[in-house]
Amino acid sequence: MRTDLAVIGAGPAGLAAALTAAAHGVRVTVVDAADQPGGQFFRQPAAELDARRPRALHHRWRTWERLRDALAASDVRVLTDHHVWFVEERSGAFTVHALLGPGQDEPVAVPADAVLLATGGYEHVLPFPGWTLPGVLTAGGAQAMLKGGLVVPGRAVVVAGTGPLLLPVATGLAAAGARVAALVESADPRQVARHARALAGKLPEGAGYAARLLRHRVRLLTRHTVVRAHGDDRLTGVTVAALDADGRVRRGTGRYIPCDTLAVGHGMLPHTDLADGLGCRLDGPAVAVDAEQRTSVPGVWAAGESTGVGGAALALAEGHIAGRSVASRLRGGTGPEPAGRTPAERTRETLRTSAEALAAAFAPPVHWTDQVTDDTLVCRCEEVTAGAVREAVDGLGAGDVRTVKLLTRAGMGWCQGRMCATAVAGLTGCEATPSRRPFARPVPLGVLARQQPEQPEQPQQPEPEQPERGSS
Repeated sequence: MRTDLAVIGAGPAGLAAALTAAAHGVRVTVVDAADQPGGQFFRQPAAELDARRPRALHHRWRTWERLRDALAASDVRVLTDHHVWFVEERSGAFTVHALLGPGQDEPVAVPADAVLLATGGYEHVLPFPGWTLPGVLTAGGAQAMLKGGLVVPGRAVVVAGTGPLLLPVATGLAAAGARVAALVESADPRQVARHARALAGKLPEGAGYAARLLRHRVRLLTRHTVVRAHGDDRLTGVTVAALDADGRVRRGTGRYIPCDTLAVGHGMLPHTDLADGLGCRLDGPAVAVDAEQRTSVPGVWAAGESTGVGGAALALAEGHIAGRSVASRLRGGTGPEPAGRTPAERTRETLRTSAEALAAAFAPPVHWTDQVTDDTLVCRCEEVTAGAVREAVDGLGAGDVRTVKLLTRAGMGWCQGRMCATAVAGLTGCEATPSRRPFARPVPLGVLARQQPEQPEQPQQPEPEQPERGSS
């Protein structure tokens, strides 16, 4: 069934865009990989778990209720468990290709007149000695286990890294019954204070999390970082150390904290695979958009974390703006009515300023690579060590990330470098440039074969007559 607008992603940005466009008469289809809408921010427990108080695990629960109820009352078609691997564009029309089924091997195509990319972001992962031990997971992974599975990853947890995500993860785990031994934040509080004006709107939320940390007696270590995870078959503890003003580990400050789980994260990165495949222009690591959230490719809009990480409230504002723009463009207009800045546009401007301040205040330690030993795995898929990556540059003369990839296979595995690309760039000193991939996820060869249009059968040509023997 053809649709006017295909929205890829059912998180805050995608739902806001879909509902806004549908309210203006646009036929909308939302395509998402999860089994129910909400995205990562509004991830819901499986229905089989029969959660009694799912709101206890969520921030902005009333916002989710409004989105959920509006979606149920709308004509928006929602396709869950659809894993999009490619968006095809031909003569201004689009086809969203997805995979279904337990093995993600059943192809589905959604034709559309326009596409909105609300693909969100993924965690920024930095390696350190011991980070591949069972019991070490990302901060977002721990939160997903708690929200989606009502499971705490361990009994004694250390939450570490940098960024605003660490606060809800630590408080959520503590409220769920885990003993959070420490919250290890590498940022300097003075750096956060320098951006106090831009972050003024975030202060009440931060104060609320701080109060909960005190209530659960969670030890807060600022300007500290995890330098090693310990254990043989699984995690038994971590060593943390203080950082100096330049972001280097201060000698003699290491301390051991016993734990069975480490939830570590260093912020988020925009998810741009589908945008790359369409040829959308990027602005740094994010999809470049104009004031209407339009990309450089006609007929393609983008909103949310894919255009720059800024949180759910910013994603909602961008989705609303994009939905209005899509409705106007598809209905023959030249753009949203020029009636001055809308509340969504004012919100977007304010929250983008806050997002830039957060990114500056919670940047990963500059010298994190100093603690990465040569035997530390960097690319887990292909089992490439930091020593092999360094040898590619120092010994073999690689001058960019792509050459390092060809020499070491770092980034050629299942995740296609999503987890290790920034780490490889940091270790080599090379610029982290996006890799243009034709597909956003692995695709069975049988599915690709079925994408080829069937060639019409050619009529058989009659064979030329053979002259009879003896004829001239």
